[in-house]
Amino acid sequence: MSSSESTRLLGNGGHAGHKSLPFTRRIVDCMKGEGEPSWEESFKFFIFGTWLNILLVFVPLSFISHNMNWDVGLVFCFSFMAIVPLSKLLGEATDQLSVKLGETMSGLLNASFGNAVEIIIGVAALLNGQLRIVQTSMIGSILSNILLVLGCSFLAGGLYRKEGLFNDTGAQASASLMTLSCITLVVPAAYASTTDPGMENYCSNPDECPTAGLLFISRGTAILLLGAYCAYIWFQLKSHPDLFIAPSSKNDDVTVALSETDETEPRMGTAAAGVALLLVTVVISFCAEHLVTSIEETTAQYPISKAFIGVILLPIVGNAADHVTAVWMATKNKYELTISICIGSSIQIACLVVPLLVIIGWIVDQPLTLHFHNFETIVFFVSVCLVNLLLMDGKTNYLEGLMLLTLYSVIGLAFWVA
Repeated sequence: MSSSESTRLLGNGGHAGHKSLPFTRRIVDCMKGEGEPSWEESFKFFIFGTWLNILLVFVPLSFISHNMNWDVGLVFCFSFMAIVPLSKLLGEATDQLSVKLGETMSGLLNASFGNAVEIIIGVAALLNGQLRIVQTSMIGSILSNILLVLGCSFLAGGLYRKEGLFNDTGAQASASLMTLSCITLVVPAAYASTTDPGMENYCSNPDECPTAGLLFISRGTAILLLGAYCAYIWFQLKSHPDLFIAPSSKNDDVTVALSETDETEPRMGTAAAGVALLLVTVVISFCAEHLVTSIEETTAQYPISKAFIGVILLPIVGNAADHVTAVWMATKNKYELTISICIGSSIQIACLVVPLLVIIGWIVDQPLTLHFHNFETIVFFVSVCLVNLLLMDGKTNYLEGLMLLTLYSVIGLAFWVA
């Protein structure tokens, strides 16, 4: 060890006299890493980094309209629009925070916060006893990802090139887990519809007082799905990561593009990104609360159903940022990223968010189950089947995107009159 190194260590807290830097100085040094952007630079990028932040004007409007008892339609619209830029900021903060955490921790962080808006909206609805909104919004988020976003991505990519290629093995692995989650929703519906214990009704609304057997099945399945999701994360990040990389033998350009895209440019300090993540999460929770509490009166005063709000509108809010990113990646011929965003996000909702909400409902004594209405279960099942068929060959074109969008449009029409 050189003399200069020894001198610096002693001066900053060596054994001589046990002197050390002031506590506040050490906190500051910890809060701002070496070579990272300053707090001013970080929040300047965070607030002015995208034109979408213009919509942040709806955040104060959401609070004002809620507290001043404005028309419930205005409360719903303002809260709806406020969550759009907030979800983008949440994704940006998560992405910046993951820059220095390494591949594994980055994957876990993105898995945890990738659907944070859905979790916040779901918990807010759950605590307000809006169990149908919880169920329809979760189904809607999955359908939005695998039909609307994936369909738009395939269609947009097909307009730029005749055919898009991706790793069919990794895509099928993800689609298989999605199929498993779909089957786990069929089982509670079959139990409730075909068995004598399942068909016992203790009140006029079975959703609010499910049978003990249905609760047992749902809560047990939720725990098993969480285990399957943890195994999937390990499979994707550790044991078989090569299955989720575009094969160079098929398309060298995709492999190069992916390696370039995976490198996120650090525009925020780690501590600043963490603080921003916390602040945005808190603001989203308030806006989600305003949105959820206004749904009941909105559906009563205006010709719009709870089912349409849950399945169509709320998922668009929660996944607005991811929607744009997935389509943009497809136009750049980066289908591995597109499929990772669409299918990966759907798996997070089906195997992480939904089971988590069931368990939270168990804790707070809200009888949320995995028994979705038969119509929703059938719609989910046929949607997953179509996506599986289109991903089998590792190729895509604009016609496949049009198929997905057509099915989503038909589902939207059905839920409008549901």
